[in-house]
Amino acid sequence: MIRKEDALSYHSEGRKGKVEVVATKPCATQRDLSLAYTPGVAEPCREIHKNKELVYEYTAKGNLVAVISNGTAVLGLGDIGAEAGKPVMEGKGVLFKRFADIDVFDIELNTHNADEIIRTVQILEPTFGGINLEDIKAPECFYIEETLKATMDIPVFHDDQHGTAIISAAALLNALELQGKKIDQVKVVFSGAGAAGIACANLYVSLGVKKENLYLVDSKGLCYKGRAEGMNKYKDLLANGDGPATLGDVMVGADVFAGVSVAGMVTKEMVKSMAPKPIIMAMANPDPEITYPDAISVRKDLIMATGRSDFPNQVNNVLGFPFIFRGALDVQARAINEEMKKAAVNALATLAREDVPDAVIKAYGGKPISFGPEYIIPKPFDPRVLTWESMAVAKAAVETGVARKVITDWDAYRDSLEARLGRSREVMRSVINKVKANKKRVVFPEGEDLRILRAVQILLDEDAIEPILIGDPEKIRKMAADHNLNLDSVKITNSQNCQKLDEYVEEYYRIRSRKGANRTSARRRIERDENSLGVMMVRKGDADALVSGLTSNYPDVIRPALKILEVGKDKKVIAGLYMMLLAKETIFFADTTVNIEPTAEQLAEIAILSNDEVKKFDIEPKIAMLSFSNFGSAHHPLAEKVARATELVKAKRPDIQIDGEMQVDPALDTSLLQKNWDFSTLKGRANVLIFPSLESGNIAYKLMHQIGGAEAIGPILIGLEKSVHVLQRDTDVDTIVHMATIAALNA
Repeated sequence: MIRKEDALSYHSEGRKGKVEVVATKPCATQRDLSLAYTPGVAEPCREIHKNKELVYEYTAKGNLVAVISNGTAVLGLGDIGAEAGKPVMEGKGVLFKRFADIDVFDIELNTHNADEIIRTVQILEPTFGGINLEDIKAPECFYIEETLKATMDIPVFHDDQHGTAIISAAALLNALELQGKKIDQVKVVFSGAGAAGIACANLYVSLGVKKENLYLVDSKGLCYKGRAEGMNKYKDLLANGDGPATLGDVMVGADVFAGVSVAGMVTKEMVKSMAPKPIIMAMANPDPEITYPDAISVRKDLIMATGRSDFPNQVNNVLGFPFIFRGALDVQARAINEEMKKAAVNALATLAREDVPDAVIKAYGGKPISFGPEYIIPKPFDPRVLTWESMAVAKAAVETGVARKVITDWDAYRDSLEARLGRSREVMRSVINKVKANKKRVVFPEGEDLRILRAVQILLDEDAIEPILIGDPEKIRKMAADHNLNLDSVKITNSQNCQKLDEYVEEYYRIRSRKGANRTSARRRIERDENSLGVMMVRKGDADALVSGLTSNYPDVIRPALKILEVGKDKKVIAGLYMMLLAKETIFFADTTVNIEPTAEQLAEIAILSNDEVKKFDIEPKIAMLSFSNFGSAHHPLAEKVARATELVKAKRPDIQIDGEMQVDPALDTSLLQKNWDFSTLKGRANVLIFPSLESGNIAYKLMHQIGGAEAIGPILIGLEKSVHVLQRDTDVDTIVHMATIAALNA
């Protein structure tokens, strides 16, 4: 429940409103000033004068949208004026930025004259890459959008019309599939014939609903052929029937109800009168045409969507406009056409049928989410919407010839979209692309854990690895079927059906016979411990890597690895490395999980191992050897140990950029380091931090994760001859996917 005082405080405290302008280039020196303004700014001006298309190269136009309104149809508040509508337009800008990294200027026009709005927008065209019309009442909004689309060379999109239409159409397609109905056979009834109602109806018809099966009802009743009162040319095109009728009359036998009107329009009796397995989309805000509890109290066979977040299947326009504009801007589209809208519809409908990431589930209370009557459209905070919908829109723009810029490398474009979501997705997308080129077999000893199965499904969808599951095949297949996972191609093994079990037992006996094992204990170990079976598969070359730890204690996973595998050639230690993913950078921490009090020689080896591991992520390592001392400022054995380790690395591997001993602040603050220790061989901000003890490393990475907001991926075990990685017990599906791809990369 949002209190009035809370809302007013949110908008008024601190910097007023919700937006500000932030410079993207430095302006801290005289040189910066000369580049930003005169004389340097003249150079791009001259280039654009020669070729106007270069405005996309030298200015922010290509990522800038105008949100334009005259405040005549603001939310459910009506004609409240341009000033009163400004908080909504600012909010729209926030959503553009949050969900698609699009910059916005909100522009409120103090006029009710449609032609004045049209002319104002037309002369603003040089400034913007796209125009989002907002909260302009019907029927003027139709005339304004039609005229601007016909006269402007950038995308013009009235979200009140098309946003609701696109999101509800995606919901409709999925609901029809679940209810077993064909789109060209259903009877559809609309309550509301304003901007959203007309746009929804037209889009549904373009997707396959027959005009003769669609009924439009406004405040005067059914929009029938020949009706005079309250009609306009847009309603006339959708008129159906030969005489007056009420909403209740036309809802009898209806398969679909779409409400874009006001609360209370639909009664329980109307719901009862609908056809079997009806679909109700009551989208009036903030209160729907009929409440969710009232509707389901009389029909258990219905699927229902509303505009509210506290009921299933929220039709939320934020699923549309940010991502549609993202795709359109990225190809410098001249328009947003019908094909691009349909592409957005189909992308959203298809995405809703995919497995839902743990991050999304956590954002919505932790309750499982899967395709079905209570989940027919994606959630707004699902990060995949950006890549799915924007790519679909951009492809449609290219295919239909409205794109100025033609994308040929769609994988690279997808990578660029994911990079907008944060550094973590950019780094991990790079890893996935690498392992796809040379797929490895990754074994998961905890194959009966649902999180593993869901991660495996994602990895299969990415075509990233060849997974092997250890567990009961019958149980795993049933779990997969119960959760709509397609794991038919996955190899499943266990000690009962493993054809090489005797070979594994004999190998375990051979390597452990002088360390207390006999053949009986060796068989018991391999038969009863899935981790030992999995590690033995890796040792014998029947798998390339192993990922485990969800249902085991850390020692129970690492112990079999240390017993069965060997330290890698020329390696002296095993260590744990964490990848800490921040908003704008990635920093690696070591050792965080293995060596309690490493010697100087071990610290040096950990630094070398970390250096070589970080390079696999296409990141150039800059290593800081951490201590409480800065370059001899404190004479203590612990600090001297770190200094000694640094010298050992420099002597053994002069190619590595490393320095220490140093405190964490000069390691991360380049200006501080250069001001006080300009002799340092560390040039630039460190991105690999080597901690002097397990205690400090473990505490540091957990603090960064819990308080600093970093995404922690790891521990990545370095130093073993084979690729084995341990999961934390509370790990979510996304992290399992990350760790599996890292395991494949190391293999």
